[in-house]
Amino acid sequence: MSIFAKILLKPQFMFITCCNTLRFNVKSSLVRNLHAKTAIQENISALQLKKRPLRKKRALEEEQTALKPGTYNVLAYSTAEEYDLEALIEGLKVEGLYEPKNIDNHTDCVHAVAKYKVETEPREIFFFREGSLVMWNMTDLESHNLLAFINKYEQDRYAAVMVHREAEYMNYTHHQVENKLSTLDGSCDIVLSKDDPKRMILDKYTFSNAMALSVKLGIWEASLERYVDSIEGVTEDLKLGRKLQMSREEVLRKHGELFALRHVINLSSDLLDVPDFYWEREHLEQLYQQMCNYFSITRRTRVLNEKINHCVELIELVSSHLSDKHHIRLEWMIIVLIMVEVGFEMIHYADRYLA
Repeated sequence: MSIFAKILLKPQFMFITCCNTLRFNVKSSLVRNLHAKTAIQENISALQLKKRPLRKKRALEEEQTALKPGTYNVLAYSTAEEYDLEALIEGLKVEGLYEPKNIDNHTDCVHAVAKYKVETEPREIFFFREGSLVMWNMTDLESHNLLAFINKYEQDRYAAVMVHREAEYMNYTHHQVENKLSTLDGSCDIVLSKDDPKRMILDKYTFSNAMALSVKLGIWEASLERYVDSIEGVTEDLKLGRKLQMSREEVLRKHGELFALRHVINLSSDLLDVPDFYWEREHLEQLYQQMCNYFSITRRTRVLNEKINHCVELIELVSSHLSDKHHIRLEWMIIVLIMVEVGFEMIHYADRYLA
């Protein structure tokens, strides 16, 4: 065989080898995509989450107009990711309307009592560091003023519509006889003991803690609902076989949102366990468990985690699909460059040996 033929065969051999490599890689990628799409289709029904059904809450206006003598209201709001409690204490002292106190050296809660009494029943507020507040015996006007006051000490404030939509409302009263412990009665109203004022404050704190946890969980449920709405188009595109409209950067941000939400639910909150504060206070722990059962904290947390797991699975499948498309694009670019190089080599050899 002539030298020229050998030289011409070399780039042909390179081209055939590259084409075979591309065919193998594309085939492997197509197989992976086929398996991924099959898995996506199997999970579409689970991933198309339904709207979160709103729990039946007491209507604030109706309950306030229907309060019986000796019955008072409890309002719980979650307005931000976190409160600056140290600055809040100073702000309360400057305002002079409420006297801030501590709950047994508990640094994550501030108990404020109104200095000016309207009736014999005191007006109290519990501010929790995780961005929730619970108001006892507050009028609608005073509660709105407190929500406006707390704005200066909020970090990562929530939307006002969400704050009011996820609020919790309950009634409370006092036992008419002595020597009875605080409890949650059959009509789901709080009944406080009137034996010891200090003990009553701890009981109020326990009820407030559970209510604050419930409203915070409601905020996270609403956040996940908005997240599901934002990725609803992805499931439709997958089901209809259309091109995905999400970029790799958007998928990465969606990953971050999910893991941030999972972190605050399972690691930074008391949703999965009873707080340490109640370990040596058996009666308070029972009150806390009663309130958590009333607000279905455990069930709602489990459902929320299941929804997050489905969303994570969907985003990971979309991320894998986009990565495969990116790899195939890179492989085609490499093949095109090799073909260009082979073309230039053939022209170079022809020019050298045929001249």
